[in-house]
Amino acid sequence: MFFFADLHIHSRYSRGSSSNMEPRVLCSFARVKGLNLLGTGDFSHPKWLAELREKLEEVGGTGFYTLREGKGDVFFVLTNEVSTNFEFEGEAKNVHHLIMVENFDIAEQVNEVLAKYGNLEADGRPMLECTPEELVESLFQVDQNILVAPAHLWTSWFGALGERGFDSLEECYGDMLNYIYAVETGLSSDPPMNWRLSSLDKYVLMSNSDSHSPWPWRLGREANVFNLNEPSFRELIDAVKRKDKRRIVMTIEVAPEYGIPLRTGGWT
Repeated sequence: MFFFADLHIHSRYSRGSSSNMEPRVLCSFARVKGLNLLGTGDFSHPKWLAELREKLEEVGGTGFYTLREGKGDVFFVLTNEVSTNFEFEGEAKNVHHLIMVENFDIAEQVNEVLAKYGNLEADGRPMLECTPEELVESLFQVDQNILVAPAHLWTSWFGALGERGFDSLEECYGDMLNYIYAVETGLSSDPPMNWRLSSLDKYVLMSNSDSHSPWPWRLGREANVFNLNEPSFRELIDAVKRKDKRRIVMTIEVAPEYGIPLRTGGWT
């Protein structure tokens, strides 16, 4: 079954987001855009998590969710972007990461961990006082099936390999690098740009919109195409961990010039 997936978006509880970022509106515009799998974004925010619990229902224990009152043709998976803020060799660092979890119970456990590092009510994308290595280690103590990927890898201010980031993923994630299976290219880079760096060859390249609004010119402006044997979180994660080219078909891209400038840190 083919899934056209935008796995990195935000809710209305994230700074700078549209008030229309809610499940029913997202489903409506996902259909317009041809998407059938969305990340929820922002599951760490208590109010958004409560709304997701109210409006979504799990499809047979698969870790995929649909609207309680809807057609059931657009699936959701629980996702969150977080910012790790820390000091490295005397320099302040801010690196963003995309997190995917299997169900609400695990999301609640993850939130208990994240709350130790920052205020989850302050923003849908929480700012955490920890290193990327500490973040990944803490998450994998909760569940080994959690997926963590560096978000918008090359963005100057917040990308792991951006101008204010690191020279390598090894430097960023330390001993926890073996638990990183995918990287998000971000709007300002495309796969050919990432293929130039051989150290990224072992990672799945994911493309997502990082959208703060539901409109079709934002939602799904970048996306992933998966051909999964069944609609389930475990099947999706297994495809990524195995870097299975049969199940990971392609990404959908915009021209990198459209995205966030690599050296200015500006947002679109």
